[in-house]
Amino acid sequence: MLKIDQNLFDLGRMDTLAMGDSPLHRLDPRAKLLTTLIFIVSVVSFGKYELSAMVPFFIYPLALIAAGGLPLSYLLRKVMIVAPFAIFIGIFNPMLDREILLSLGTFHISGGWISYLSILMRFTLTVLAALTLIAITGFSTVCLALEKLGMPQPFVVQLLFLYRYIFVLTEEAARLVRARSLRVFESRGLGFKPFISLVGNLLLRTLDRAQRVHLAMHCRGFDGRIPILRPMRLGWPEIRYVAAWAVLFGLLRFYNLPMKLGILMTGLFT
Repeated sequence: MLKIDQNLFDLGRMDTLAMGDSPLHRLDPRAKLLTTLIFIVSVVSFGKYELSAMVPFFIYPLALIAAGGLPLSYLLRKVMIVAPFAIFIGIFNPMLDREILLSLGTFHISGGWISYLSILMRFTLTVLAALTLIAITGFSTVCLALEKLGMPQPFVVQLLFLYRYIFVLTEEAARLVRARSLRVFESRGLGFKPFISLVGNLLLRTLDRAQRVHLAMHCRGFDGRIPILRPMRLGWPEIRYVAAWAVLFGLLRFYNLPMKLGILMTGLFT
């Protein structure tokens, strides 16, 4: 039960981080969303064997984390939670692509390993950038920015509700586990039948709670629009923010800086 309550607090921490008052937090969410989208497109456009060229792209999420005063360790833990998906996606690459692309003395690296590392690096960059965006903007505000940029409103509302009902599901799960703990005196182990019963009750309780929340929202005048406390206004700071990062992403995308620096350093010492 304690773990479920801790996870509930952990889910809400992203919204708490988004309530900061740094200059980065005060930027229009559309500018931050557009910049993150440009970043993600730039990262995923690399070829499967391009590895070193993606290293400088870490400057974007790290700069946002530093400017927004975000906890790096917390965001990295979030990345590690979903890391198994990327790990299993490319785990067979080393077996399917055995062509040697790099040799370091007697140590040979096949194209499969390079493409596998490329998948992991692209995954880390894109997920870390997305988490940083939510941590400095807030999920609700990101949804509003999507709507302002032309995303269909039904899709945006469904996305927002999916996020919000995670909290409903977690709260109901915590109540069920707490009730069971009080009745069995924290005995360890949960059989298959009790587990199925708990899952079924969780589904019914969550649906009932969601219905009550939906009716309460209608009683308070919810019309499908997402309210926001901070006004949204695109100005010169937002334009400079998007333009500066877009130019940097373009330079990093078409110029392999680590390779050029390596060639430069090799020329200096040979």
